[in-house]
Amino acid sequence: MTQSVIKSTLISGALALGLAGCSADQKPQNPEVEREPTVQWKLSSAYNSTLPQLGSLALRLVDELETVSGGDMEMVFYEPNALVPALEAFEAISKGALEAAWSTPGYWAGKVPALQLFSSVPFGMKSDQYLSWFYFGGGKKIFDEIYHRYNIHSVMCGMIAPEASGWFKKEITSAEDMDGLKIRFFGLGGKVVEKMGASTQLLAGGDIFPALELGAIDGTEFSMPAIDINLGFYQVAKHYYFPGWHQQSTFFDLMINLDEWNRLNHTQRAQIEAVCGDSIRHSIAEGDSIQADAITALKEKGVQIHKWPPEFLDTLRTAWEQVAVEQSAKDADFKRTYDSFVAFREKNAEWRDLGYLK
Repeated sequence: MTQSVIKSTLISGALALGLAGCSADQKPQNPEVEREPTVQWKLSSAYNSTLPQLGSLALRLVDELETVSGGDMEMVFYEPNALVPALEAFEAISKGALEAAWSTPGYWAGKVPALQLFSSVPFGMKSDQYLSWFYFGGGKKIFDEIYHRYNIHSVMCGMIAPEASGWFKKEITSAEDMDGLKIRFFGLGGKVVEKMGASTQLLAGGDIFPALELGAIDGTEFSMPAIDINLGFYQVAKHYYFPGWHQQSTFFDLMINLDEWNRLNHTQRAQIEAVCGDSIRHSIAEGDSIQADAITALKEKGVQIHKWPPEFLDTLRTAWEQVAVEQSAKDADFKRTYDSFVAFREKNAEWRDLGYLK
């Protein structure tokens, strides 16, 4: 018998004798099972948990992070308004009143106009190219710099398919029909429709249906068919328009108080990054898979599906170009972000033309 085998046998025998002398409740416990999480955060969501993707991605994030960390990191999901109003999480995270929040950067336009460009861009890039710009075209560097000024670290954690262009109580037959309408509209797209004569406001998801039903607004955009159907807009507005020129792809992020982020060790940070990266993969794939059934269901409910004619989209694009110039002149961060976005797109235009089918 070799020396290593003798040693192993002696150790095994000692362990067996030790365990034999213990009662069942005295036996050593698995520390991995018994330990408490070293990170326990509250996660405030801008979206109800019942909404596909917008809410379900946050629930998935919570579960996946606990699994990947072996129980070391725990987030508790809170519905909108349970901890802070849905559109006030930025301030709470910045001040350290809240550890984390699930949202989209475009909601903070009133505080940081440039963050809108990290949410969605009118007539912007599709998801693959948008991701390329963010991770390899300089977008992330600017993104981190901006958020860190406000004591926030943010991790991109989801991306959804193109949205619908909006719901209207009356059919829109020309650009002139937009003049005077009151519309709930998100982000930079809202500034574009204002150029068309509409007045806009940003409402959280749960506030839109009552405003539409009571006539406070004449129309609304919110998200994609599989999400919009859950909010019941079809009950009071039967005209549903495509394509979503204002949001061809949309980022969602996990905002974290910067002090809390800095307290994490290298492994914990890597676990968050890995789970969020997988969430982007999951959300893009899931988003495209759930729209067809939703469109069929909406048609069965009497919804009329419309596509904007090319001339209408040309008018919107011209209005967007004016908005981009105006916003760039007002805000230096907006300008450098948009310049980076446009430069990356132009640089890759030949490759896109050569490599991809139209």
